Amino acid sequence: MKGLPLSLGLVALFALCAQSDIPVQPDFQADKIVGKWYSIALASNSNSNWFQSKKQYMKMGTIFFTPTADGNLEVVATYPKMDICEKKTPIYFKTDQPGRFHFKFPRSGKDIDMYFVGTNYKEYALMSISNTTGTDVYTLSILFGRGKELRTELLDKFRNFCLQQGIGEDNILILPQTDQCMTEA
Repeated sequence: MKGLPLSLGLVALFALCAQSDIPVQPDFQADKIVGKWYSIALASNSNSNWFQSKKQYMKMGTIFFTPTADGNLEVVATYPKMDICEKKTPIYFKTDQPGRFHFKFPRSGKDIDMYFVGTNYKEYALMSISNTTGTDVYTLSILFGRGKELRTELLDKFRNFCLQQGIGEDNILILPQTDQCMTEA
């Protein structure tokens, strides 16, 4: 029984350390992220069977961010899936840390943390999504652009961030451009 408080303390410390591994945009301003973005690149760690089985079929999609009055983010994500346009509409709930949000994944009910790692609001936004299940940490990083193409320096920045997060080069994907599902809102 004496070791229980120490064990709980170590678990809490580990959780804080795991969360702090993903940097957050300093002075993040949700009102500036508003509007339409294109998904330019996607990367996931090797713990993701989902990513491995789907990456050859993935194409560029769109996402709309709209801040709510209470500081959360309303999201509409649309992407091609086979011959249809798949649409997801989660709400990202704000946390005490600006630029970090939380939501529940609809299918599994898993708690997900979402971080805006970097953005200049006008050209690109780099986002990282993370959740921990037991000892497995699932990480998905996404590079968004206001247009369908980004400068090489921004693609390199994304690649370097992914490599620093332990994502292998073979798990970094520049999404093929498409006109499918680009007008969805």
